[in-house]
Amino acid sequence: MNTLLIIIGIPILEIYLFIKIGSQIGAFNTVFLIFLTAFLGIIYARYEGFNALKSGMSQLVRNQLPVYEIISGAALAFAALLLILPGFATDLLGLLIVFPPTRKLIFKKVSTKQRAKTKKQDFIDGEYEDIEDENDRKF
Repeated sequence: MNTLLIIIGIPILEIYLFIKIGSQIGAFNTVFLIFLTAFLGIIYARYEGFNALKSGMSQLVRNQLPVYEIISGAALAFAALLLILPGFATDLLGLLIVFPPTRKLIFKKVSTKQRAKTKKQDFIDGEYEDIEDENDRKF
């Protein structure tokens, strides 16, 4: 159900924003702004991707696993996809993922939610009774 809501909701939101922004700044400026944000966003995502790759390589040289860089690289690829898609809402979300401070905030929110889910499943609550046979006793 959530997937269906996303598939239908995002285009409706984008069409609404196209109409609202287009009525304020004009159709030509709206189309130009869409292409401009996509172009600049992809260039910046590429720059940040190279930074993540460079940081990951330096961690590999130090024999450390570059977990943050791997996740960051995947997030940057997703952000580039969002920036390529025409629309203001997807561009805004893509730009939020591209910038390192907001990307770290998003990762922190997702990781704390994930930890809260796994914390509930870390233990099994139960009772036990110590059973001792008479044959096992040693005097």
